Amino acid sequence: MPGLLLPDDDLYARLGLAPEASFEAVELAWRALLRRHHPDVAGDSAEALEKAKRINVAHDWLADPELRARYDREVMGLEPLAAPADGSVSAGGRRAKASSRRASPGGRRARPRRRPSTRPNLATGEPEVRLARFMDRLRTLSVDEYDRLSVAEPPPIAFLATVRRLASAEGRTELDKVEAELAGKVPHERWAQPGVRESLLALAAELVLGPQLDETLDEPFRSRVRERLLRSWDASLEQPRFGPNGAEVATLVLRVSTFGETVARAIVSGAQAARVDPADLPWPDSLDREEDEAQRISAVLAARAVGDALPVAGLDEPTASTVRRLAARQGHLVALRHAFPAARYAALVAPWVAATGGDAPPRRGPDVRRAG
Repeated sequence: MPGLLLPDDDLYARLGLAPEASFEAVELAWRALLRRHHPDVAGDSAEALEKAKRINVAHDWLADPELRARYDREVMGLEPLAAPADGSVSAGGRRAKASSRRASPGGRRARPRRRPSTRPNLATGEPEVRLARFMDRLRTLSVDEYDRLSVAEPPPIAFLATVRRLASAEGRTELDKVEAELAGKVPHERWAQPGVRESLLALAAELVLGPQLDETLDEPFRSRVRERLLRSWDASLEQPRFGPNGAEVATLVLRVSTFGETVARAIVSGAQAARVDPADLPWPDSLDREEDEAQRISAVLAARAVGDALPVAGLDEPTASTVRRLAARQGHLVALRHAFPAARYAALVAPWVAATGGDAPPRRGPDVRRAG
């Protein structure tokens, strides 16, 4: 590897990608470009051969973690994109932590409550059958499910664009038809929310273009692309609004709504004394911020609900802004409290507890419903 001559141009630009593109995006872009520029398609002219060669060189460098790290560091001046030793890089460019599947620290895994599932079967059946199941389920999306989709992190637009480039003209036409149908079925105010729109379009791309992706992509890339396209949907459907600690978050919302100016100022003073950064949202080591999308969504909605519930009448603008951010931080912590070790959680909420005169809610094992 040390003897390889470093390309001095932008390899990402050769593939039409941003430097933060995941390894799956590199694979997708390379295959999409070769479909158009391979000599068997574009001809064997000198120009066509050179184009195909440049595409392949970009892929060779950016698909190999070690070569990409060297290129990023020495040519682009970037911190290398993390790649685990076992190569298990997700479609988001991060490795999924095995610990995200474990029981909460210090507690037993609670047995999930059984309830009839309305999650459509999108894994078996002909593509048109799976698409019909998806469209039918749209009619019964709840407010909580729409709200979770609205704060989900769907695949980047560039990722979806690359998936489309892999498709045939007929596939792209069919996807355009489905997009128009989705825009007609989903309430206008919801379709205008980027999280909702892009999450549903990602799922539609998997359902419509799945057979073509199956033929084009090898494992493990195919499975990772499928997971990335479905992640937001899976993390939003049939999930509690605030996650496994929803009752505690709801209690906190009610309590915060009764706070007066004195308590609000005490919260700010206590945080300043403890050097708490209102913008800092601690994340449990047992979860992966990139991969545990359902937990992240729950924390976002909890933070928003608690922050919005706190009255700020009588407070100047800087104080009002700070105390609402601190309240949102507390909502975030309560939503994720099952995943923190007991001592760590107690230390994180201590300034809030001292300022509000309340006790930290007791920890218990989570009741987390996994996507089925």
